[in-house]
Amino acid sequence: MQHHTTHSAYNDIAPGSPESQGRRRRLRACQECDWVVALPGLRPGEVAVCPRCQHTLVKRHFRPVQRSMALAISALMALVLAVSFPFVSFSALGIGQKIQLTQTATQLLSFDQPLIAILVSLTIVILPATYLLGVIWLQTGLLLNKPLRFSRGIARSLKHLHPWMMADVFIIGALVSLFKVSSAADVTLGIGFWAFFSFAILLLMTMRSLDDDWLWFAIAGEPLAPEGTKTGQTAALQGLTGCSTCGLLQRLPVRGAGFCQRCGEHLQPRLPHSLQRTWALLITACVLYLPANVYPIMHSTRLGQTQPNTIIGGVVDLINGGSWPIALIIFTASIIVPVGKILALGWLCLRVGKSSEISHRSRIRLYRLIEFIGRWSMVDVFVVAILVALIRAGNLMSITPGPAALAFASVVILTMLAAINFDPRLIWDNPAEQSNQAFKDPLHE
Repeated sequence: MQHHTTHSAYNDIAPGSPESQGRRRRLRACQECDWVVALPGLRPGEVAVCPRCQHTLVKRHFRPVQRSMALAISALMALVLAVSFPFVSFSALGIGQKIQLTQTATQLLSFDQPLIAILVSLTIVILPATYLLGVIWLQTGLLLNKPLRFSRGIARSLKHLHPWMMADVFIIGALVSLFKVSSAADVTLGIGFWAFFSFAILLLMTMRSLDDDWLWFAIAGEPLAPEGTKTGQTAALQGLTGCSTCGLLQRLPVRGAGFCQRCGEHLQPRLPHSLQRTWALLITACVLYLPANVYPIMHSTRLGQTQPNTIIGGVVDLINGGSWPIALIIFTASIIVPVGKILALGWLCLRVGKSSEISHRSRIRLYRLIEFIGRWSMVDVFVVAILVALIRAGNLMSITPGPAALAFASVVILTMLAAINFDPRLIWDNPAEQSNQAFKDPLHE
């Protein structure tokens, strides 16, 4: 096991943490390569990574309960300010317009785009607020030394919410959209914008402050690992699996499926029909990607003349206007990232169970990149939502959503679901490789 150290004093070990309960080695199965390892004792600021694939297993924080509670409360206060004050305003051709953050979703309803309105409101307000309330609920119970009701269910839900909170992506979309209209109008950023900017940063810090290993130990303790468990080989070869939510290593029932004894999450040796689901989602995304680029994503009206704007057409217009940086952002997020995700995931599906250990590590790095960049394609959808809400002066000047907006949003969601349904442990599931025990865990007993 490898771990990075930033603190060395043994006193830094927090009372009530897993490390304070003695020196019993806690076993884990890496969620990205299935390698069974023993976690070392960790102090605040230290990180334990898988020796096989370098996946981060645990990152310990100083005063984790107080840290997460303070960040979550601050983020929630910033969100309240963001929805309470004007977000942005502009004036052009003698017309002034001021919008609230929530109007980026509600205005889409007036143009018969309920699905996009729901998507925008969920990803920038509803799901983040739910997440923060869940964190506050959990940490309140831990501060009282008695977990509150529903703590296990809430802790399970927090992990599933991570990919779908896009406040940071929305900020980039807001900056892109305001840059696009700044040449033709005077734009003023309101209190709501700066509050939401602060909220996006605090939300990211809150998510990074949660230590799942510490949290689950505090909520429900940790049962012993199955007797006879060996490090330095995969869990599947031993009839074991690690819970994807709480990390607990446990033995699978004879039928190969069951429920985690600590958090209640559904357990299986591998995600069922992972490749089939991934292929189905990728093919559907490919089908929708054509109308997403052929049809206009929005219509621009100025002085009575309406012009359709496709994704690639908008990039060309930005280049002709000299806005190379913005054009590059849109081209990368809307063209390169979706196509790259589809091609990369398809290639990973085709290469499952093949090639060498070195190739395995290259492919797992590619998978992590896909997971990281996937949601950033939503920038173009957020740009449309902001412009539709901000520029609405009828025939004089207005922006309306086009049919490609829903198609493109669907492509983004489908590719994200494809990445979620792809089980990265399949990359390492080569029978010949599994029988080769040349690789040794440094802590192998």
